[in-house]
This record gives sequence, C-alpha cells and structure tokens, in this order.
Amino acid sequence: MDMIALFGNPNTGKTSLFNKLTRTYAEVGNWSGVTVEKKTGLLRDKSAVLVDLPGAYSLLPLSLDEGIATRYLLEEPPAALINIVDASQLQRNLYLTVQLLEYGRPLVLGLNMTDVADATGLLVNKELLADQLNVPIIPMVARTGSGSKQMLASLREVRRSPNSFQLDYGPAVEAAIADICSLLTNTSVPNPRWVALQCLENNPVVMEWMTNEVQREKVTDRIQRCEKELLREGYSATPAQHIRSVRTAWIADLCTKALDTSKLKPHSLTDKLDALLTHRYLGIPIFLLLMYATFKFTFDWAGTVLSDMLDGFFSGTLSSWISEVLVHLNASAFTQSLVVDGIVAGVGGVLVFLPQIAILFLIISLIEDSGYMARVTILMDRLMQAVGLNGKSFIPFIIGFGCNVPAIMAARTIEQPRERLITTLLVPFMSCSARLPVYALFSGVFFPTHAASIIMLMYVLGITVSLILAKIFSKVSILSGEPSLFIVELPPYRVPQALTLFRSTWEKVKGFVRKAGTIILAGSVGIWLLSNFGPQGFGAEMNDSLLATIGGWFAPLLAPLGFGTWQAGASLLTGFMAKEVVVSTMNIIYHVPDMQGLELQVSHAFTPLASFSFMVFILLYVPCLATVAVIRKETLSWRWTGFSVIYPLTVAYLIAVVIYQCGRLLGWG
Repeated sequence: MDMIALFGNPNTGKTSLFNKLTRTYAEVGNWSGVTVEKKTGLLRDKSAVLVDLPGAYSLLPLSLDEGIATRYLLEEPPAALINIVDASQLQRNLYLTVQLLEYGRPLVLGLNMTDVADATGLLVNKELLADQLNVPIIPMVARTGSGSKQMLASLREVRRSPNSFQLDYGPAVEAAIADICSLLTNTSVPNPRWVALQCLENNPVVMEWMTNEVQREKVTDRIQRCEKELLREGYSATPAQHIRSVRTAWIADLCTKALDTSKLKPHSLTDKLDALLTHRYLGIPIFLLLMYATFKFTFDWAGTVLSDMLDGFFSGTLSSWISEVLVHLNASAFTQSLVVDGIVAGVGGVLVFLPQIAILFLIISLIEDSGYMARVTILMDRLMQAVGLNGKSFIPFIIGFGCNVPAIMAARTIEQPRERLITTLLVPFMSCSARLPVYALFSGVFFPTHAASIIMLMYVLGITVSLILAKIFSKVSILSGEPSLFIVELPPYRVPQALTLFRSTWEKVKGFVRKAGTIILAGSVGIWLLSNFGPQGFGAEMNDSLLATIGGWFAPLLAPLGFGTWQAGASLLTGFMAKEVVVSTMNIIYHVPDMQGLELQVSHAFTPLASFSFMVFILLYVPCLATVAVIRKETLSWRWTGFSVIYPLTVAYLIAVVIYQCGRLLGWG
C-alpha cells in the first residue's frame, strides 16, 4: 500500500489534519514537541497509509526529532507528500515547501488557517500560488476538518504525477549538483538532485546516510571546490548559504505577488490579549492565579463531590453486588477476599479520584487549545535562561504534568545535547497525574479547607526544585555547553472546540483507566498476596505478613521524615511501579471498606506535618518504572539512568527531612 508523508512547520495544524484524514486521534498541541516520532494511520478512503512526521522548519535538522523527517525521505521514499502551511505565516513556511518540491514526488499543499489569515485581513492569491508552485492547493481549516475531503480527493488525482520543480542556483552550484549526482549513480537514492542539494547544504543526516566512505570524501571535496568557484563568481558565501539565499529570494518574490497585505489589520484581538497575558511583570502572576483557580475548582468545588459519589458506588453498590455474586457461585473465602479486599479495594481506591483527574485535564486542555499555554513558555523563558536552560525546556515540563514518559520524549526537540539531558533528568520532578490521588487523599484529610493551595504548592515545588537543580547542573563541567535558541510559534487565541477538548481529555483519562486495569490491578493482587502471606504461610495477620516485614526494613530510614512505619515503607516501595499504586497499597494494608475508612486510618497514622512531608517525598523520589525505561532509551546510558534514580531519591530525602524537622522545631508537628 502506498505511503503518503505529512510535512509541515511546527504548529501548523499537521496533527489535526492527520486526525481528520485518518479518523484517529493523536495528541494535538499548539507548540512544538507534541509530535516527536512518526505516526501512521490509514486514510479514510483506505487508499494509502498516512505518515505524520515531526514538525520542522527545514530538512536541515537542528534537533533529534527534525532529523526523523529527512531520514524518512531517504530510507522510506513515500508515494506522495502533503505539505501543510500556515496561510498567515506563508513566507516562512514556504522554505520547507521548496525543499519538498525539490524531492520530486507528487505534492499537495494544504493552505491551513485560512480563517486566521482572513481575520487579520491577509489575502492569499491561491491560483497564482498554485501556478507558481505547480501543485494543487487546498484551502483548509484543519481544526474543524474544513478542506479535508478536498485533500483526500486531490491526493487520489496527483499521486502518480511527479512534480518537476527546480530552482536555478547558478553555474557553480548547478555544476556541483551535476557532479555529485554522477557520484550517486550506483546508490538507491530517491532523487539524486535532491540528495546533492542536501549535501551542499551540509545536511548531517544525508552525509551520515552515505555509508561509502570514498563516496563521502569525493562529495566533500566537490563541496569545497564549489565554495571556491562561488568566490571566483563574486559570492562570499558557502554553498549552503548561497542555496538558502536563492530560495529565500525566490520565496520573497513569490509572496510579493501572491499576498495582498493592503487590508492587513494593525492590531488583532490576539495582540491586545498578549499585551496583558504576556506582560513582563503581570504575566506570571496572572498564570499562577489561573492555575490556582484551576486547582480550586478541581479539588475543592466540583471534583471532591464527584469523587465521593464514585467512592460510594465502589465501596457500596459494586462491592455488595460482587460479594453476592461470589457467594452465589460458592467461591472460596480466599477468592472472595482476593476480589473484594484486594482487587476492588485496590483498584477502586484509585479510580475514585478519576473525576478530579478528568476535570483537571479538561481545564488544562482548554488552556492549551485556547493558545494560552504556548505563551506560558514565553513567560518562563527568562526564568529558564537564568538557570542555564531556555523556554523550550519548559514545554516537556508542561507535558510532564500529564505523564512524564511523553514529556521526556518531547525533550528531543531541544537542539543542544546538554540542555536535552538536563531537561530529561528534571522532568520526573513534574507532578504527573499518577501523583494526584496521593495529593487528593492527604490534602483532603489534613488540609480540607486549603486542599487546592496544598496541591498547587506541590506543582510549584516540583518546578522550583527543577530550576534550582538546573542551575547546579549547568555549572557542572560535564553538563556545560552552549545554549540553544528558543523559537516557538505563537498561535492566535481561539475559542476551544468541544470535540478537541473531549478527545484530549478522554485520551488522558483513558490512559489512567488503562493503567488501573493493568499495573494497578496486578499490583493490587501482588500486594494483597504479600499482605496475607507470612512465616506461617498463607492467612497471616497483617502485621506479621511478608509485606510488613519488607516495609519494616525501610521504616527506620523514614522515621526522620515523620512517617517511619512499615505501612509507609511498603507504599513507597510499590509506588516505584506506578505512583497510583501508593494509594492502592494503603487501601489494602489498612483493610478499609471505603474512602472514609482510609481517610480515618491515614489521619491516625500521620500528623499534618508528616503528611506534608510524605507528599513532598512522593513528588520528588524515584521516577516510576516506565519513566526510568524511557530515560534509558533516550539517553542510551545506564550511567545516566542510574543517576536519574539515585539523585531524586537523595533530593527527596533531604528536603523531606528538612521540612519535617524544621516543622517540629517550629512546633507544627
């Protein structure tokens, strides 16, 4: 089956179009880093497979994710290309378009965000643009799906019609192109002229792709000769600079003809909102106020009520119904206890927090889809620069609020290896959704009137610790280096779409539910078995169980932190599988029928100061198993993977000790 590749600059609506054309749902975001790997999906008419590639400004990669696009063109030549461009930023987007046209495969240009261009008064002459580029142009609004049917129809028509687009780069470069093409005659290159141009641009992915060392040396020699020939012709530029200048001049001339800016509005609503929301001094306070309102609504007003209702269902209706069914089936006492006290108590004890998690993600999705979250990275850029990073590192941090695993993968968008590594090591400090059940439980028990403030404090603390450590890491010689540039597309403010919000929230909630049915379920069964197995065999008292023995090994170490009990030790140990399992473990250990019972037991086992210390420890201690695995994959280093486990544990221990001991000295414990 034919493969069709989808290209575009970051934040041009590429993934939105992918979802519309394939009727699938991939995560959509209006900042770079959402797509860091290629994704595939079957077109709605089942005529081809669509490949969504990471956004890139050109085929000359600056980061790991951008290299994927070039490598794909070399190794898996597609039958046709879709290039989606932002109509309101056409001149900048067309540079990638020119490079794709030179690839020689059939191409359809998706002119996206025509609604934004119209709103600003920018008029695009589509007929002239199509004539100059010699490709079909489909005006569209990918967010709403407008134009997607026309895109499918156009793909069917142009798939077998290669384009012959060429720019004349002058005698010196054209001669070099011809010579390099002759060196590539015995290789399976998709388009020798395109490969030659990429070589002349010093594209590292293409140079690396040429495995023949002799061939590579000859190409390098020819590039050096080309540079000398350019000098003789009066150009004081490298071949790469010369090629870029020819392209940009051609694009500028095209835009002069195709764009009518005479009706361009001087100040849009986006400009007016940006003046306030990205204000140098007011921007961050406004953001913090917004986040406080989010936590207040989630944990104090709506979420708690819904969680209580769900708790009543799990602990009452569902448990009673399952017990009656098991009795009716003559199930053994072992089976009844395993199902009701192990699985229902463990999994149900975590699922009761589902409404709060869903509400939080719904609000965050709303903020993202409105275009505001992209501005937050701008607000944070100055702060990030002060600690040796830049605003681009804050994007993985934001993604980490949902789950640390995709957040670490999003760090691929960072150009400099030093900043990428530091960001990877710091992302686990972001409060992912898995930690929320712990926060919700303890803040609800010990700080009922300030639950939203306490939970928000956890998020702020995670970011603060990350920034302090980033400053320390940037001073370490092994992690020092040049900073990378921070460029981010700022989308216009839009009214969020209900369907997009629903899908985005559902995908995150679905991941939480899926984890409840796999890791948490398996963990609950394992914990229940350990809590019922002791030196005398099965049926041991809880305090004599194997779980109590293992937890007891850690209790003395945890005493200075304020929670030196075997129950706390066992909960933290199982939390390495997934942080949600901490609450699941407590449900089984304390053998309580519902959330009220667990809250009562927790209120006896902890003091307010110890509970705060416990939440801080949960926030900062070792990443979960899945996060550790992805750190190993991204760093390709067992040394850094081991470091990513050990140093957070040390940091968490020290901070929790300081909080608890200082609190006691102040008379809070």
